Amino acid sequence: MRTPHRISNDRVPFDGWQEESVPEQQGGTPDATTRYASPYDELADLDDARRADNPLDDVLREEPAYRHGEQWPDEEWSPPDHRGRGRRRFGSLSLAVKGVVAVLVLTAFLALADRWAVLYAEHRAAQQLKKELKLTAAPEVEIEGFPFLTQLADRRVDELKVTVPDVAADRITLAKVQATAQDVRIQGDGLTDISGATVDRMQGEVLLSFADLNRELGASQVTFTGHGDNRVLARGTLPVAGHDLKVRADARIQRLGASGISTDIDNMSLAIGDLATYRPGTGADEGLHLTPKSVARITAETDKARRLLSVPAIVHRVGVPAGAVRQAEHSDEKLSELTGSPTFVKKLMGMNLIDIAIDNPWLLQKLGIDPDLLDGLTKLTRPELADRLSLAFQLPKLPGDHGYVRLRDVKVEKEGIRVDLSGAGLSVGK
Repeated sequence: MRTPHRISNDRVPFDGWQEESVPEQQGGTPDATTRYASPYDELADLDDARRADNPLDDVLREEPAYRHGEQWPDEEWSPPDHRGRGRRRFGSLSLAVKGVVAVLVLTAFLALADRWAVLYAEHRAAQQLKKELKLTAAPEVEIEGFPFLTQLADRRVDELKVTVPDVAADRITLAKVQATAQDVRIQGDGLTDISGATVDRMQGEVLLSFADLNRELGASQVTFTGHGDNRVLARGTLPVAGHDLKVRADARIQRLGASGISTDIDNMSLAIGDLATYRPGTGADEGLHLTPKSVARITAETDKARRLLSVPAIVHRVGVPAGAVRQAEHSDEKLSELTGSPTFVKKLMGMNLIDIAIDNPWLLQKLGIDPDLLDGLTKLTRPELADRLSLAFQLPKLPGDHGYVRLRDVKVEKEGIRVDLSGAGLSVGK
């Protein structure tokens, strides 16, 4: 077993260590043996020596903390004054720079005031147009030119643009009316009082959209498409006596007077399936006529062919001799020769079945046509059908008792009918 070592408090001084006298302890004698300091004191001395040589010590040294109850320094604290800093910096600028800054600030305020005045004037003009034109929504008004305040002071605006959507014109709605007014004289007192305006010159255009036409006239399920510079094709279905008949028509667009557009409808026809075609009117090519496919079906069926020959009016109109009719009634071969001849087929297709079917209502039923449809077709006159497909309109009356607006060129485009207009001397407001 190892003998424990006894640690002595006496230290052997190393080279470079200085001796220190230990303070007199209680119970000791003044002439006690001199001892070295404790290791903690030695470390503290080393740290103080290191700090004395450190150049950053003054910078990183913390201010002494004031404990509770201690007195703060006598000098009074006051908040920093930053107001003079901006004045000092602005004061250091040259007069030229100060002038530029002042001009820029003034220009910004004037531009802001000018834009505010424009918005105010546009709003007043839009509300006035809505009221006088009886529109459901206020139009878009855009005042051109800068600055506006100088124009307002001169009581004259160089250019004014107005866009009015969805303008009611008779039975249809104009998709858009755009106009550019020039040399507009403002009425009113003061810069903020605008009671009306007078337009010296105006140019614009009217668009009648095919999409709007198809939606508004959708009860007939007819669509309109452009065909050339002044023609519109109408294709779709039309309900007649509970049947949807295919309708075809061509409309020629032309100007009507100074403020209207007319449509001349022609080539109107209603197809009853592949059996017959109805063209309203009293002409030779109008009325109810069998289709080539229907005639071919009749001539191929001997029963239907004999029923046709049993009607005296048909025999008389196709010019069949009485002897040939009697032979056809007893011989299928003679019947086929008679009904298959080109002359018989041509005359049968050109025959108007309206008046014949009125006296022989069973004839239409035998041909596969609903007899009630005949009554509906006879009531559908040419003017009535043309009115259903008409695209005519009149421009609404513009406000004011002076001036005029005239329609000029009319052109059919892909999206609709576009009409140029011009005017002068128009007035809005009082």
